[in-house]
Amino acid sequence: MRSDQSNRASTGLKLAAIAGLLFMHLPILLIFVYAFTTEDKTYQFPPPGYTLKWFAITWNRPDVWEALQLSVKVASISTVIALVLGTLCAAAVSRSKFFGREAISLMVILPIALPGIITGIALRSAFNLADIPFSMWTIILGHATFCVVVVYNNAVARFRRLSGSLIEASMDLGATGIQTFRYVVMPNIATSLLAGGMLAFALSFDEVIVTTFTAGQQATLPIWMLEELVRPRQRPVTNVVAMVVVLVTFLPILGAYYLTRGGDQIAGSGK
Repeated sequence: MRSDQSNRASTGLKLAAIAGLLFMHLPILLIFVYAFTTEDKTYQFPPPGYTLKWFAITWNRPDVWEALQLSVKVASISTVIALVLGTLCAAAVSRSKFFGREAISLMVILPIALPGIITGIALRSAFNLADIPFSMWTIILGHATFCVVVVYNNAVARFRRLSGSLIEASMDLGATGIQTFRYVVMPNIATSLLAGGMLAFALSFDEVIVTTFTAGQQATLPIWMLEELVRPRQRPVTNVVAMVVVLVTFLPILGAYYLTRGGDQIAGSGK
């Protein structure tokens, strides 16, 4: 009897999980379907036909390429800034004890916990007060505020699992601080930094709200998509671009998952 009840509960949980996944991902799958539709103005299901012409049209749209290049630049530079600042913050918080350490950790994490519109308004007000003209660099600064959090969370977790005896042994053997970081610390935290960088890149690449408040006349790929939805010309082109954005953001997230899933098995973690 208990076995039957357990099997029924297990089946129910599986069905609930499948229903939840479909609820979240079915709209994304529809984007992929309508990227191949022959109709360019209205949506109807099932689509009247399928074609690859929209991929060629998208390929030849210079505004799409400009938006894509800007998104890649912003995401790349934001990720580099996040890797440097996030790693330094994680090292300071995890490897030393000082007054206000937990408060500092909370303040580092706070930007990603706040609604994006609040962060955007705050950044826009700060740039206006400082008389900083809106450009690609204001977008980068805005994206770096939440990208740092992603890198910090990955790095601080790995730092806390890194055995301090490894660092002490390296210093006892005559290694300098730089040598210890290069040959002992970095090999142990490299995968977490890579995973954090991948997640930061993905978040920056598809960010809309903060970009809206920090951009001037520039349009990243998500902003271009938003403008195209407001003033549609060729809706399937927007779907093609959306499909590219999904793939570009999905691959780093998938890579980050595989890099960090074995994070508990690092050198010195059990000592």
